[in-house]
Amino acid sequence: MPKTSMEYRRVGSSGLKVSVLSFGSWVTFSAQLDDDLALNCLQTAYDSGVNFFDNAEAYAGGESEAIMGRAIDRLGWERDSYVVTSKFFWGLRGGPNRKNTLNRKYLLPAIEASVERMGLEYLDIIYCHRADPETPIEETVWAMHDAIERGYALYWGTSEWSAAEITEAHEVADRLRLRHPIVEQPQYNLLSRSRVEEEYAPLYDSFGMGLTIWSPLASGLLTGKYLDGIPADSRGALAGYEWLQSRFKNEDDVAKIKSLIAIADELGCTVSQLAIAWCAKNPHVSTVITGASKVSQVQENMQALGVIALLTDDVMAKIEAAVA
Repeated sequence: MPKTSMEYRRVGSSGLKVSVLSFGSWVTFSAQLDDDLALNCLQTAYDSGVNFFDNAEAYAGGESEAIMGRAIDRLGWERDSYVVTSKFFWGLRGGPNRKNTLNRKYLLPAIEASVERMGLEYLDIIYCHRADPETPIEETVWAMHDAIERGYALYWGTSEWSAAEITEAHEVADRLRLRHPIVEQPQYNLLSRSRVEEEYAPLYDSFGMGLTIWSPLASGLLTGKYLDGIPADSRGALAGYEWLQSRFKNEDDVAKIKSLIAIADELGCTVSQLAIAWCAKNPHVSTVITGASKVSQVQENMQALGVIALLTDDVMAKIEAAVA
């Protein structure tokens, strides 16, 4: 497949531009990647035109942020050449005001600590990793606004919030003249579509909301590698991820994946590349966050760029029939 140059899209109605394919550290950093391998994967993605790198406070208990920060420092990238993010909600310690909250007492110190762990002067985007029904959204919006005012970050967004919660955050920001969220980070793939395509549909035009979507391969299910069992070196075999295994045995999903593999074969690509390109085809998606535990996986994922143009109306109709 011919090499295709990276495409860059604005994050919603903001002026921030991100690569349509990006790189995230969920599961892999610390659990599957040490510093050297993480560095090699980051550099491979960067060399392919990736400028968006996703992280979260809770990934590996903060170690994922530290690994990414050390790797970026060693690589010596110019700070204005990349976008780095982190997410907050779960916390790193037990006790009230330390976990599962978006109150001001948790958020501001947590964001500052994340910046320090990554060894950066600021983060580009900070996300509320989940919604917090016990904290008024007004308090959360104020905290995220103040984090930006203090120089910890440039923009903020949400992750897996409902449309009603996102709407309230915008209404609060407008009423109080605070910085509003520019982006939502939901799960989106060929097997999980309703939130992005139905629930959020009114929000794109109303608020200019962008999407930085995660799990385009449905935790690896859409790679097809789990059709004959769980490979020993895969995410599904990791301790603590046993919950994924039941999904890998779902007969309905298996049938859909086999149909998708046939379509990918016709296009001359892998089913992984087809699944990633399909996500990128959605005009509301600013970037598709990919993950990898090997340099070869990063390289394979980046080849999905060349598949996007192959997704004609006829091909998209075949894909729709396969997963309907």
